[in-house]
Order: sequence, then structure tokens, then C-alpha cells
Amino acid sequence: MSACDAGSVVRDTPGLPRSEEGDPVFAEPWQAEAFALTVHLHERGVFTWPEWAEALSAEVKRPHRAADGRDYYDGWVAALSSLLEAKGITEAATLLDLQQSWQRAAEATPHGQPIELDNDPLRVR
Repeated sequence: MSACDAGSVVRDTPGLPRSEEGDPVFAEPWQAEAFALTVHLHERGVFTWPEWAEALSAEVKRPHRAADGRDYYDGWVAALSSLLEAKGITEAATLLDLQQSWQRAAEATPHGQPIELDNDPLRVR
């Protein structure tokens, strides 16, 4: 599947947040980054698009997911994390450490400044 095919498949995904015109939208920059990372990993052959679709479908169908799709990209990130773990690319503990590092970096970053991992006061340099 080409990147163009992948884009059209994603565009037609049920539950995807949309603008008033019906176009898919990102409410936050991190959502666009998660989307781009997923497409990049697929294009690099880390996983097939059917594997991705299965992982995302399983995640967005979980009972705790919001029916209105407001947590769609939270599910997207959870699906990507699970898929990378299942393929042996990373471990849950590594992802949790990285998530906590980003949280500390966000808390230590002055308002209006970009959040960077180097802002994590506990990050080993």
C-alpha cells in the first residue's frame, strides 16, 4: 500500500475527529506528529497497514473509549505503542519511561516555550 493509499484509508476511518466540512483534523500538534510517525514507520516496513488497522481497530473499540471520538488520538498512540511492543521493537517499560520524561519536561518548560526532552530535570545527558 502506498502512502497515498494509506492516507485515503485513514481519511475514511470511522470515529476520526473531523472539521465542520467533514475533513479529518488534528486538535493538537502531538496528534499530527503521532499520525506522521505511524505513517513513517509503515513506509519503513516496520508493520503492514493491515497490522496497523487491526491494532487501531482493537484500541478504538475498547469499552473505555469516548463515543464521540475525543480521545481518538489517545487510542492511536496506545495502538502504536502496543504494535511496537508486539513486534519486539520496544518494551512497555521503555515507553513508560519516555512518557514520564516528556511529562517532567512539560512541567519544567516555561509557558510559551517548546517542550523538549532536554527540559526533563531527571534526564541523563
